[in-house]
Amino acid sequence: MDKQTQTELEAAAFRALVAHLDKRKDVQNIDLMNLAGFCRNCLSKWYLAAAEERGVDMNYDQARERVYGMPYGEWKEKYQQEATAEQKAAFEKSHKS
Repeated sequence: MDKQTQTELEAAAFRALVAHLDKRKDVQNIDLMNLAGFCRNCLSKWYLAAAEERGVDMNYDQARERVYGMPYGEWKEKYQQEATAEQKAAFEKSHKS
């Protein structure tokens, strides 16, 4: 496979992941962290890092808006729920050094 095709496929996979996460607003970031070790914020940071590597002028809020599909504060207000004691315990267990 040539590099251009690989890049296009990876970009399509990223768009599909972002679209999937957008459809699953019920899945909280802590759930993602507990199960997969990354969340929407991690994805936003990776997106920002890729932009910075290429000299694209972007900040973290702009990267999060790309991943969340809206300003983070708006998403948080509409969709973020308080983590349960069980979710917090699972997070602590899975993220011990």
